Amino acid sequence: VLGVGWSVLNALLMCLVYWAVFSSLMDMRGSGIDNFPVFLMCGQLLFNFFNESTNMGMGSVLGNASLIKKVYVPKFIFPISRVVSSFVNLLFSLAAILLVMLITRSPFYWTILLVWAPLLLLLAFCCGMAVLLSALAVYFRDLQYLYGILTMAWMYATPLFYPVSALPPFMVPVIKLNPLYHYINCMRCLVMYGTVPGPNTWIACIGSAVVMMGVGLAAFRKLQRNFILYL
Repeated sequence: VLGVGWSVLNALLMCLVYWAVFSSLMDMRGSGIDNFPVFLMCGQLLFNFFNESTNMGMGSVLGNASLIKKVYVPKFIFPISRVVSSFVNLLFSLAAILLVMLITRSPFYWTILLVWAPLLLLLAFCCGMAVLLSALAVYFRDLQYLYGILTMAWMYATPLFYPVSALPPFMVPVIKLNPLYHYINCMRCLVMYGTVPGPNTWIACIGSAVVMMGVGLAAFRKLQRNFILYL
């Protein structure tokens, strides 16, 4: 019944839950975030897309084992298709950010028209990650369970609920090694602050996407030769 509207409603409900839990904590710590709901949604939607797309992509080759055994198809299509499917859900979910901005009376800057750039770069990063995971999962089935623990740790290592300024100085360089930090920071700059991120942010976003795509495709191409023996 909800159809496409569920993508928007789900994003709003998740934002409401996290806002209820973390907003008072951020106020107590004096985080200085002007609009915490928008701050939260910019990070949460992008991380949810990463989490959903890579999890679905990881099991895509195993899930289509019967088809792979019967006919020849380019196997990398399976993880890529799962990531693209999740990306479509993300695009619908972006309407939730607009609704929250309207409700909280946030200013709309022209830079919001550039959000397609970090989104496409994140799409490329997730495609590379999903392709790599899908190949590894064929050989190591337990990876599907271990990855859930990894993504939970990854979520707390990504500034979704807190600003980087709230961290001790020695932690900031460590957090900046996280590729998702740069995608989310780029999104927040364009949506919340009306600024175009500096060259270091773009270099980090583009570099992460290119490296992950290269590593994922190279590993998949090498490992797929023996897929049929393990499916």
